[in-house]
Amino acid sequence: MNTLHRTALLAAAGTALVLSLTACQGDGDANSAPTSGPSVNVQSPSGKATDASGTTGSANSAGSSSTSGSTGSNSGGGSTKTSGSSGSSGSASSGEQASASTPVCAAGDVRITAATQDGPPYTHIVLTAKNTSRHSCRLTGFPHIQFLESHKQDVPAVAKSKPEAPVVLAAGDPAYALVKLSDGGREENNEPVTAFSVMLAGDPTVIAVTAPGSEGIAVDPAKALTGYWTPELRNGADDF
Repeated sequence: MNTLHRTALLAAAGTALVLSLTACQGDGDANSAPTSGPSVNVQSPSGKATDASGTTGSANSAGSSSTSGSTGSNSGGGSTKTSGSSGSSGSASSGEQASASTPVCAAGDVRITAATQDGPPYTHIVLTAKNTSRHSCRLTGFPHIQFLESHKQDVPAVAKSKPEAPVVLAAGDPAYALVKLSDGGREENNEPVTAFSVMLAGDPTVIAVTAPGSEGIAVDPAKALTGYWTPELRNGADDF
């Protein structure tokens, strides 16, 4: 029995020695030659795909690159919007400066005509001032009107007809002013007028305006009133 036991031990020791030498030789070959086999992905407890060595898989790296690219695109879009806002602000400032620098309309810039309003008895006329120049101008205040040589005072203006903002006329644009002639009563002290004078605010030049109608208009100097220049006639403010 002792002989058999000793023989078995020697055999086992020999086998272990052979295996050890084989393993050493295998390690040497692995270090000297590159691995040609495919990478093996293993699902880790964290849920990320890893290869056999435990490094993060290429799929995650690609996802990270995609996120980075998306961020760069959004950043570029934000920059474009900011640039657009700056341009809009600059445009608004330029418009305000242009309005402030617009010259006041002079007598030579406009053509003034008169037309009756409503039906007989004609108690009101409408003055139209059309910008006949080639540039914009501001028409300020109201028309300074004198109907009769015997009455040198300007026709009074109605304050409620004053517009909130100055009237800026581009080339070819009109502005209007409603003018009251009388109350339309037969007992009034009306006088016939075939032509009258108008002056613009800030310009002493007298503009001769022909009265509408073949027989002219009937004016009561005590009842005459004028509205301010406006881009259009407005109900209420121009009702006097």
